[in-house]
Amino acid sequence: MPNALINETSPYLLQHADNPVQWYPWGSAALERAKAEDKPILLSIGYSACHWCHVMAHESFESPDTAALMNELFINIKVDREERPDIDKIYQTAQHLLTQRPGGWPLTMFLTPEDQMPFFGGTYFPPQDRYGMPGFPELLQRVAAYYRDERHSISQQNASLGEAFKRMQEQTVTVPQRSPDMTPLHTSIEELTRSYDTQYGGFGGAPKFPTPTNIERLLHHQEMFANGREVLSMALHTLTSMARGGIYDHLGGGFCRYSVDGHWSIPHFEKMLYDNGPLLALYATAFHLSGDPRYQQTAVETGEWMIREMQSPEGGYYSSLDADSEGVEGKYYIWTPAEVESALTAEEYRCLAARFGLDGQPNFEDYWHLELQVEEAEIAARHGMEQQQVAARIDSGRRKLLAVRERRVRPGRDEKILTSWNALAIRGMGRAAALLGRMDFLDSATASLEFIRDHLWRDGRLLATCKDGRAHLNAYLDDYAYLLAAVLDLLAVRWNGAWLRFAQSLADCLLELFYDGEHGGFYFTSHDHERLIQRRKDYMDDALPSGNGVAALALSRLGHLINEPRYLEAADATLSHAWGQILRMPSAHNAMLFALEDACAPPMQIILRGAGHTIDGVHQKLRQHAPIRSSIFAIRQGETGLPSILEERDMPGKTVAFVCQGFSCLEPFLDMDKLVRYLQSTKAV
Repeated sequence: MPNALINETSPYLLQHADNPVQWYPWGSAALERAKAEDKPILLSIGYSACHWCHVMAHESFESPDTAALMNELFINIKVDREERPDIDKIYQTAQHLLTQRPGGWPLTMFLTPEDQMPFFGGTYFPPQDRYGMPGFPELLQRVAAYYRDERHSISQQNASLGEAFKRMQEQTVTVPQRSPDMTPLHTSIEELTRSYDTQYGGFGGAPKFPTPTNIERLLHHQEMFANGREVLSMALHTLTSMARGGIYDHLGGGFCRYSVDGHWSIPHFEKMLYDNGPLLALYATAFHLSGDPRYQQTAVETGEWMIREMQSPEGGYYSSLDADSEGVEGKYYIWTPAEVESALTAEEYRCLAARFGLDGQPNFEDYWHLELQVEEAEIAARHGMEQQQVAARIDSGRRKLLAVRERRVRPGRDEKILTSWNALAIRGMGRAAALLGRMDFLDSATASLEFIRDHLWRDGRLLATCKDGRAHLNAYLDDYAYLLAAVLDLLAVRWNGAWLRFAQSLADCLLELFYDGEHGGFYFTSHDHERLIQRRKDYMDDALPSGNGVAALALSRLGHLINEPRYLEAADATLSHAWGQILRMPSAHNAMLFALEDACAPPMQIILRGAGHTIDGVHQKLRQHAPIRSSIFAIRQGETGLPSILEERDMPGKTVAFVCQGFSCLEPFLDMDKLVRYLQSTKAV
């Protein structure tokens, strides 16, 4: 018989609905039963694309003997960390405080029933003693005995942990900085430079993550400051290395989560929407700055992959692709030379084998995972061919291999649609549409936004997740902040009055539901959210940019666009409240630094007015010359329902551009060529 997960929408939870474990979703039924029976809670947190989550499920949760122990000794709760980041953030922090080790997934925590305080935890546990860890069945019995016999010790530890949580929140209450300065912007570059891998690009060693906010920080710095050329080379080197490496899917497009090595060769094969949206924007920006067609190709292939494999028929983007297929990590992606040779012509194989290293040693156990090894020009010289011929044969070979791969058993796809991750994808698609001229990317982003408005926006509030038409769960700070930023990005590509009104509604919700009016900053959960053991206010980035940083940036830009002081004041107060944390480690607070950039050096905001057939071409031309931090809003004359400041910025019958930075505006431009020359003349401050 299925357990209580059978009625959930999360694919991850449904994967465990037929376990012999009596799993519950997080909620009153499980929490009240734990109290009534005085049983500790076994909390297991993971996600659908997690390889080691699958391993522990197969080894332990599918075992009748282990399940019997779990059911006898504990109330068992399963959580999808992607649907409940509020719970995951709390217990990841608790695991670190209790064990002094980094967290991860699967996360395994044991909680007291009366207050859900954790008293023991870890991540993956094997079924028998190995890897220096106890076997999971033995651990279950030891934890249950400890709970039974050591209540006083657990109470003391819980009190200490509660104080640690309290101190963490108190540390964020700092003396406001009246006028933030640019010091952290420079310090962040120094920190990134120290951790930069000069050989392979990226930051730190293995495992190596793309960290899109680090690369974006470099791109912003190169535009703002005189030492930008050196910083730009770091960003472009990293983007080039990733696009050449095995972390990138050279047949289907899109990036895997991270590389297990330091040179981007072998990935952990899961593909996450939240990585690919920001990376799409970065590669489009790199092409805009450098003109290198390799960045254009990577951006186009990534965007096409997102549309082809990750977008639902209704418009929303799915969450992830699994690392495993047929129970084997990476099986969908790897090859033998014989498989490749049998699918191609002799000339195609000769070129493609050299290009992707199939003529060398295997790089993934006894198999080959594709990564760029040799440039096309070298292959051409080696075989006495024209480079154009080599490129054509590699392209045709790639298409044939993709067709072969499509016939394999595909990795599982998590088809829940998350508001926050969709917002990141919308931003990436919108940015790529503007810089690459791909209006199909804009149409894709628009479809996702309209899906959210139709299915996840109810009674003036956002919901966090939707699957199979069922939307639920109170949305988080990231959902509102990311979506507000995404709507503003789309408005800069295609003006839509309904989108502007939606952006204002989102901004008002941020202030009403999440804002700390006493100190500044935004809580991760809304004021009416379920009460948990900690209410967080985070300024540091993790795998995702800080919701506080994105909120401060988006509120500032919307505030300047429509002249709304409430939004500007909240953005300033958030920066002030975060100032102490930013100063301690600027490069860990990139999202906050983007807001700081806007506060210290307001970006250019251009309002373009005129007839539709005229301003569309002007809009595209200005985009090619405007700074990457700028926004250009092309509003057709005759547009109704505009805020007064936008209504006033018009000269009926004329094409006119109003150029402002913060509260300072230039004389309106009637000569668009003159405006282009002005944009070309702007240099680093």
